[in-house]
Amino acid sequence: MPEQISRPLIVDRRVVTDEWVLCEDAAQRPEGQPALLPLADWQASAKGDDVAPWLPSDTEMTAELARELEAAPLVAIDFPKFTDGRGYSIARLLRERHGYKGQIRAIGDVLIDQLFYMSRCGFDAFSLREDQIVEDALNALSTFSRSYQPGTDDPEPLFRRRLREAHKGEVA
Repeated sequence: MPEQISRPLIVDRRVVTDEWVLCEDAAQRPEGQPALLPLADWQASAKGDDVAPWLPSDTEMTAELARELEAAPLVAIDFPKFTDGRGYSIARLLRERHGYKGQIRAIGDVLIDQLFYMSRCGFDAFSLREDQIVEDALNALSTFSRSYQPGTDDPEPLFRRRLREAHKGEVA
């Protein structure tokens, strides 16, 4: 039976109702409901607005796969355990190298502590683990007011921003 995603879902920093069903394989796909399918099943399916892929953490993000994913209404990336950071790289490659504009959703073992960093890597949707508190998760997305490193949300590192600000005050 498909896993009805009853986990809290945050999209664009708002809590929303999740209409998508996470399926372990295409045979479990429920009739008339949007479904997240394993990548291979999604690739073999008749693609449409009601079916999207979920990528395992060991997915190799090639240019060919990125082009194929452009047709997906969203891309979910699985975190089998919170210590597996490969999903961060997949999201960042999708956003920065391949210019993916659609929703990138974190699924699996998604914890509040990860959300700020996931958002910096290109995730804009988070299916939280059931034991996570939604209000704390929303606050976690604003944990830091500034970031030192470049990210998908701000490609300029802090030292360059500071230099630029300092040069604005100088007279030529």
